Amino acid sequence: MVIKNSSKIKSKIIIKSKSNYIVSLAVGKKFYKDWEKFILPSWRKYCHRHKIGLLIIKSELIEKQNEFYKKSNWQKLLIPNFIFSHFKFIRNICYLDTDVIISDEAPNIFKFCNIQKINVISLRKNLPYNYKETISKIAVLRRTYLNKKYPLNSAINFTLQKLYEFHGLKKQSDEFCSGVLVYNIKKFNKVFSEIFYKYNKNIKSITNNGEQTHLNYELQSRKIVNYIDYKFQSIWLFEMANYYPFLYKNNKFYGRIAAECIASSLINKYFLHFPGSWVEGCMWKNANIGEVFADKQLSKNIMLHLKKNYSGKALGLIKMI
Repeated sequence: MVIKNSSKIKSKIIIKSKSNYIVSLAVGKKFYKDWEKFILPSWRKYCHRHKIGLLIIKSELIEKQNEFYKKSNWQKLLIPNFIFSHFKFIRNICYLDTDVIISDEAPNIFKFCNIQKINVISLRKNLPYNYKETISKIAVLRRTYLNKKYPLNSAINFTLQKLYEFHGLKKQSDEFCSGVLVYNIKKFNKVFSEIFYKYNKNIKSITNNGEQTHLNYELQSRKIVNYIDYKFQSIWLFEMANYYPFLYKNNKFYGRIAAECIASSLINKYFLHFPGSWVEGCMWKNANIGEVFADKQLSKNIMLHLKKNYSGKALGLIKMI
């Protein structure tokens, strides 16, 4: 299969590197502008710090009239084919959804991956909180503060058995979030293309016809996934339900307080993802986040200066003051 005519595909290398790249798909002018304003600053710092390249694709990778056309969530599967055809020097990529903020302290993700596999992060296992309890909290908080009719037993509560059964797929041992995928282009570009073209444009799914459950089934059944630390894709919705539920009260989804909570989550996490179509999934569009990060960086720089220029005893006295 051949993807859309390359002359019609808009892409931009923002930061150049030899072989490892962060890559994302931001289709549409407004979508790109939001990513550029709220997300790009953290990605740019991260890439410069670890000498990683950054490539953004700004248009769809398949024509709408094509029988296999699917929404941009699915089109992430066409990215390796596009890169393999047009950017031969790019060997390994970390695909990121455009709603992922990266911590200033995040280590180089490529150093934690098995490049012979497709590296993913589990949505259900090895979390710092109980998954079932977290999902229950989300349901109750949404029903209490967002929509009185929100069902407490909605699809968000699906077990793994029910999740795959609902899509007519054989149950797999886990579910990963497809917002972070790290892999070698040459080794896996055909695999992703095969999966994309296996399903036509009428495919239905629980994630508003997105690709996540089908991609889970296809990659897990091929036994080509490797799970890495949850810190590389902490889910904001889970963080908010467990640590900042007060944000639901009085609709405190934006503003300085919400930004402080997001920044606090990133103290102990590497990548923070904001998936979902509810309001929690839009909280990365917060103009206060940059200012909060700058304040925290200033505090960090002051402490580093004190540690460097004062004795332990003096530093202890300063902390007491």
